[in-house]
Amino acid sequence: MTEKTTLFALRIPLLMTALIIPALSMGINQSYSEQTFVYVSNGEDGDITVMKLDPETGDIKIVEKVPAGSNVKHMALSPDHRFLYASVRSEPFSVITYSINRETGNLNQLSKELLPHNMAYISVDQSGRYLFSVSYTDAKIEVNPIGLDGVVKSEPVQVISTGPNPHSILVDRSNQFVYVPHLGNAQIKQFLFNETSGVLTPNDPEAVYTQDDSGPRHIDFSPDNRFVYVSNEMDGMVYSYKIDNETGILDEIQRISAIPRNLSPEPSTPADGDGDGAQETEDEVTTFGVADIHITPNGEWLYVSVRATNTITAFGVDPHSGNLTYIGSYDTEKIPRGINIDPRGKFVIAAGQESGYISIHAINEETGELKFLNRYEVGRDPNWIESVEFK
Repeated sequence: MTEKTTLFALRIPLLMTALIIPALSMGINQSYSEQTFVYVSNGEDGDITVMKLDPETGDIKIVEKVPAGSNVKHMALSPDHRFLYASVRSEPFSVITYSINRETGNLNQLSKELLPHNMAYISVDQSGRYLFSVSYTDAKIEVNPIGLDGVVKSEPVQVISTGPNPHSILVDRSNQFVYVPHLGNAQIKQFLFNETSGVLTPNDPEAVYTQDDSGPRHIDFSPDNRFVYVSNEMDGMVYSYKIDNETGILDEIQRISAIPRNLSPEPSTPADGDGDGAQETEDEVTTFGVADIHITPNGEWLYVSVRATNTITAFGVDPHSGNLTYIGSYDTEKIPRGINIDPRGKFVIAAGQESGYISIHAINEETGELKFLNRYEVGRDPNWIESVEFK
C-alpha cells in the first residue's frame, strides 16, 4: 500500500466520525428538545398543574403542581413561549409571571404584581410587550406593560371604563386590532391598537352588536386572520365575522348553534354566574353555558365547549367563505369551562370544572370528529388550559 493510499484509508473513518457524531448529536438534541407541555389552572386548589403531553399518542404525565393563589383562573402565554401569566381572582387581585423551562416544562415564579380589579381574562399582544385584561365584575379594560425580563408591571398604560361584563380580550394576528366581547350588552367592542405605546383607541364604529341576550363570551381568529369566531354563552350560538384587514371592522357572515342536534336542552340559571363567584338572581336571564372556543392551527376545524350539556361541539371551517358546518357534539368532562388544542392540532383537551379532571380527545384529521382517549385528575376547579411545544 502506498503512502497516499494509506493516508486516504485513514481519512475515511475520520470523515465518517465527523459526519456521524454531529448527526447523532442532532438526533439527541431534537428528541430531547421536542417537548409539548400542558398547563391547567385549578381555582379551588390555588395552583397550576404542569403536564407533559405525548404529541403522538395523547398520553399525559403530571410534571408538578405550582402554587399560584386562591381562585387562579385565566392564563396566557407570551408569544415566544418563554413566560406564562396567570390571573389570581381573589383579593389581593394580581397577575403572576412564570418563566417556563423549555426542557422540563417546570414553572418558576418571577413576580406577583397587584392589579386593581378582578380580571376574568388576560392575553398578550403579538410583540409580548403588553398584557391585556378585562374585569367582568368591574366593567374595566386594562393594558399593562411587560418588561424585557417578561415580568408584568403593575402600573397600567391604560384603564378603560367599558360596557357591562366584558368577558375576554384578544388582539388580531397583525397586532393592529383588539376585540372585547361584552356579555352584558350583546356587543363586541373594536379597538385600534398602538403597539408602540400600548394604547387602545375605539374604532369607528366602536362595536358590532349580536342578538339581545346572546352573551358574547370568547373569541378566536382564523390562522390567516381573515375571520373571527365568537362563542355566545346565553343563546348557544357561534357568530362568524369577516375582518377588514385595513380597518379592523368586523362584518357578520353567519350564526350557527353549538347546541347538540340530538338534544333539546333547556337553558339554566347557573348558581355562580360566569363561574367566578358572581351570584345570579331568579330574575336574570338563563344560559346554555357555551364557553370556550378554539380553532386548529391549520384552520380546518373549530371547537366550542357547552357547559349545559357537558359536550364539545365540532365545526368544519370553509377556508374561502369562513362559514362553519356542524360536525357533531361529543361528551366530555362535567362543566367544560376551558378547552384547548395542542400546538400540532391533533388533540382537544377539556377541563371539567366540577369533575376535577381533564379529558383528551383525538381529532380525526380527515373529518374533524373527536374520539375520547383518556382522562386525568388535575385538581379542584380546573378551568383554563394552555399548551406549548418546544422544538
